[in-house]
Amino acid sequence: MISATVHTTIGNIGHLLVIVSFVASIIAAFAYGKASLNNEIGNTDWIKFGRASFWTHGLAVLGTAVTLFLIIYNNYFEYHYAWSHASKDLPVHYMIACFWEGQEGSFLIWSVWNALLGFILIKTNKKWEAPVMTVFALVQAFLASMILGVVIGDLKIGSSPFLLLRDVMNEPVFLVNPNYVPEDGTGLNPLLQNYWMVIHPPMTFLGFACTLIPFSFCIAGLWRKDFKDWIRPALPWTIFGGVILGTAIVMGAYWAYETLNFGGYWNWDPVENAVYVPWLVLIASMHTMIIFKKNHTALKTSIVLVIATFILILYATFLVRSGILGNTSVHSFTDLGLSGQLLIYLLFFLVASIAIAARVWSQLPTSDKEASAYSREFWIFIGALVLCLMAFQVLVPTSFPVFNAIVEFFGGVSSLAPPANQVEFYSQWQVWFGIGIALLSGTGQFFFWKKMDKEKLKSAMTFPVLISLVISALIFVLEDIYNPVYIVVLVAGVYSVVSNLKIMLDLVRSGSYKLTGGSIAHIGIAMMLVGIMFSEGYSRIISKNTTIISRNFTEEQNTNNVVLFLNDPKPMGGYSLLYKSEGLKAEGIPGYVKKSWLDNTENSHYKITRADIVVDGTTYAQKGDTLYFRTPENTYHEIEYTSLNSGKKFTLFPRTQVNDEMGQTIVSPDIKKQWNRDLYTYVALQSDFDDENTVWSEKDIHTIRPGERFFINDYVAVFQGLERLPRVNYLTMGPNDAAVKANIEVFVEEGEKLYLEPKFIIKDKNVGRPPEVNQEIASRVTLENINPEDGSIELGIETTQKDWIILQAIEKPQINILWIGTIVMIIGFIVATRRRYIEFAKMRDKGMA
Repeated sequence: MISATVHTTIGNIGHLLVIVSFVASIIAAFAYGKASLNNEIGNTDWIKFGRASFWTHGLAVLGTAVTLFLIIYNNYFEYHYAWSHASKDLPVHYMIACFWEGQEGSFLIWSVWNALLGFILIKTNKKWEAPVMTVFALVQAFLASMILGVVIGDLKIGSSPFLLLRDVMNEPVFLVNPNYVPEDGTGLNPLLQNYWMVIHPPMTFLGFACTLIPFSFCIAGLWRKDFKDWIRPALPWTIFGGVILGTAIVMGAYWAYETLNFGGYWNWDPVENAVYVPWLVLIASMHTMIIFKKNHTALKTSIVLVIATFILILYATFLVRSGILGNTSVHSFTDLGLSGQLLIYLLFFLVASIAIAARVWSQLPTSDKEASAYSREFWIFIGALVLCLMAFQVLVPTSFPVFNAIVEFFGGVSSLAPPANQVEFYSQWQVWFGIGIALLSGTGQFFFWKKMDKEKLKSAMTFPVLISLVISALIFVLEDIYNPVYIVVLVAGVYSVVSNLKIMLDLVRSGSYKLTGGSIAHIGIAMMLVGIMFSEGYSRIISKNTTIISRNFTEEQNTNNVVLFLNDPKPMGGYSLLYKSEGLKAEGIPGYVKKSWLDNTENSHYKITRADIVVDGTTYAQKGDTLYFRTPENTYHEIEYTSLNSGKKFTLFPRTQVNDEMGQTIVSPDIKKQWNRDLYTYVALQSDFDDENTVWSEKDIHTIRPGERFFINDYVAVFQGLERLPRVNYLTMGPNDAAVKANIEVFVEEGEKLYLEPKFIIKDKNVGRPPEVNQEIASRVTLENINPEDGSIELGIETTQKDWIILQAIEKPQINILWIGTIVMIIGFIVATRRRYIEFAKMRDKGMA
């Protein structure tokens, strides 16, 4: 039992900083609220007091984050949060990921972004500082309460990340030794040990934080009855929030594509939907705000959509973190007892927003100007409407668990279930909305820059329509596209690209580079639509099989997977596939080390080599060296592809992961990336010779002398001799104990060797003969006896079916169009954000914003 110093001081500091941030945010909200009521601007007493309070709050939030990271970084496993999410073997970048793996850390990173954005707003928006920061401070008070960790009677307010393990876990060890500290933590979920998980979550929470800014400006405008001017400072942040949240969504999609095995990047999981929906509404609000800036119409629509975006962010938080999606999503958090608090958070801002808007709704200015079908306002509004319909179609089925909970709360019975095939259900609707967006973004750009009538529209659209049809026709022929829906998708996407490209080039020729953001973003979105159509609609499983693999499999599983036996080539989809080995990733050694070359130790992260490790002529380790494996739960399967046409070869290493945290084996693909397609390969199932159902042959006894050759399952082997062992794995040998191993070399494919070391152990007068199991040669070898008189040994050899894997390979054509489109979209958003901010800054410096 380990007794160590319990570092209570740093946890007490962290908890104190949370309390300071909570109290300071309330004080800041009060002070800024008083200044708002007095319409104060500049350096009045209430403004200065509110500013000081928010800075105190923000610095306390930053201090809290630093404190929590130091606990993780220094491996203070006496703290429940560090023990639950970190471990000693993690590199620094994954320690950072540990920070936001848990609920408390994710609330904290959200609060950090809000605080930093608040600092920026204080410096850049004097006119709006008081009312905007009132809203900011209130939101921060709620977020701080989520990690407050205060219990008053039966009331729990927040869940603190600074709780000691002994205060959370009711384990007998703490009764015996209150200062017990575990040697190591449970570690970051191996599935999240990916570079995208280091940057995707903080990017998501920055996107969440950005939605607070237009919301705050909107509420400030309604509160002060300054109904129009709030749009100008809010618009750049709305566009910025759109690009940040959109980028975060794509990062999550790419992580899923690289890491998960459902064969794609978007599975319409409820947690994915919970972020996608507010992003759509955010983009819709951005467009209606642009309408208002241009023509002072759509103000009410902008107000509704800006408020809805922030409320949907809170609703998404409730869905993901209340535990209500526990049975419908593998990504949702478990309930930490905060569901009631999250609901109060959501309802407070929902009711408050509606009340503030309703109080002045009748006073909001409206335009009597009728929107013509040839006006930019009409087309942008229709586009915003389509975006909202897209969001609504996803929101309703995703919310079925919430509807059920509400009905059951009032004593009713509801059994609304999410769609059985969620990919097909959502996609069949979303594809038509996507077509609508492409057509609208292609056509609407003509109205945005010029006044149009019927004749001018015909003239402007003739060239893009003709070019689009020609390009589409060529693609139909080259790519064999016959599905009517996909034909429409392609025509709409190409039309949007051509139309927006024409507008962009016209703007560039006129010297208006800064105005090209919208066109660039629309080109990117249209490319994404085309890329999705190709990569999903024309995705092709090339691992087709005409035999029954298992009667326990479905017809689809038998048809879409192939069995590969070790070192037994098999043709598949224009390739010859060869399953060559299983390997582990060792630190400091390129490639993967064969499993059969390694001996286990007491610590799964350290293994001993049975042979020299040589890669490309360089010796990285010698026999008997101990190697470090940061992720020993990951096994990489070496699959060599040889093109039957060209003879060219490449190797993929799909991964299987024994994920104890999730209670299952997780499979991850490896991807061969080509300019016009990806070859996506994963191991659906692998053989396991330790399985009790493995059928072994009768044991065959061989008597062998040193240097003598013999056969193990048709492979030539050589007995090199015996070697005495001072200790065996977990056993320490006493003076009357003995252990020896037989060193056996086996010659396998392509002149390579593997090494068997069956052992004979005498411990406390008991004899042990642990079997040496090797999947590469499908054998189990036992050192049965040693004959000292002639130095021979007796080996017991059992064999079974060759090592195998079940593999699925999917070809995804033109998927790079999707990823390139994403980059183009982001560039467009950045250009647009810069333009709108420059406009705002100029007006602000003139005292007009």
